[in-house]
This record gives sequence, structure tokens and C-alpha cells, in this order.
Amino acid sequence: MNKKLLRDIHRELSFFFAGVIFIYAISGICLNHKRDFNPDISIHRYDMVLKGTFPAEGEPDKDMLHSYISQLSSKETYTRHARTGESGVKVFFKGGSSLDINLSDGTAVYEKVRKRAVLADFNKLHYNPSRWWTWFSDIFAVCLVIITVTGLFMLKGRRGLWGRGGIEFIAGLLVPLMFLFLL
Repeated sequence: MNKKLLRDIHRELSFFFAGVIFIYAISGICLNHKRDFNPDISIHRYDMVLKGTFPAEGEPDKDMLHSYISQLSSKETYTRHARTGESGVKVFFKGGSSLDINLSDGTAVYEKVRKRAVLADFNKLHYNPSRWWTWFSDIFAVCLVIITVTGLFMLKGRRGLWGRGGIEFIAGLLVPLMFLFLL
């Protein structure tokens, strides 16, 4: 195949898919480290002491709970609550946050859950959010093969596929194969 044509195909596809490669690389790193942190949401825990009359008497009603919710630093939307033991109540908010209240002394743990704006959206692409994205991802995968093949044959001689480039290509194949079969 013509060297200029290989270079042109390689260059044009590389520029077109550079943004997709960038996004997939970032989300791939995040998904590889899901055991270390949650790339989709951030969770912050705050210990606090609520203002009010404690120990609280009787079953907590919505008005009582809303007076506690109003003391939070963030605006939260109440969804429901449930008793936890004899003197506890857990209030659940829209979006996954919660407030765990000890009604005997007013101590509480506020767990603030927020979506990570950019990373969560990037990660969604790894889960094929729509049929159109699946088709685009398949085209992208085929184009990555084309980019790779054109790149392999662009250089000739001792720096090309039959020289140093070939050794690097084989080494690049061996690394994932070693992980698959030896580890």
C-alpha cells in the first residue's frame, strides 16, 4: 500500500478519534480503580450535633425531621425515613444522601452523596448508554484497528515492522497475553 495513503488514513482517523480516545482513557483509568474510589459519586461524612430537645419523645414526625434537615449545610429533598433501633432514625434524601440521627442525644451523621460531574458522564459511555453509542463504539473499535495497522506499515527498514517496530509490537502483544495466561 502507498506510504502517503497510509499516513493520510492514519492521521485523519487519529485526529477524528483523539477526543474519544482521551475520554475512554480517563474513564478506563477510573473504572480500573473502582476498588480505590467511586468515580461516579463522591461521599462525604459529617458528624454533627443537632439543635433541638433531646431525648426526643415519641415517634418522629415530618415536622420534627424537617427542623433537623434545615440545620444541614446543603439543601436536601426529603424522600422517606426509617427507625434504626430504639433511639435512632435515618432520613433519606433524593440523590442518595442520608442523615442518621440519634434521638436520645441529638448526635447525627450526615452522609452527603453527590454525582461527580464529568467522570460519571465519561464512565457512562463504557456501559453503552444507547444503541447508537454501541454502533459508534463498534465503528471506533474498527477504526482503532485501522489506525494501528496503518501505523505498523508507515515506517520501513530497521525502525519499521521488520526491525525495532516489530520487536515493540510483539512486546506489546505479550504484555496482555502474560496477564491473561500467567497471572
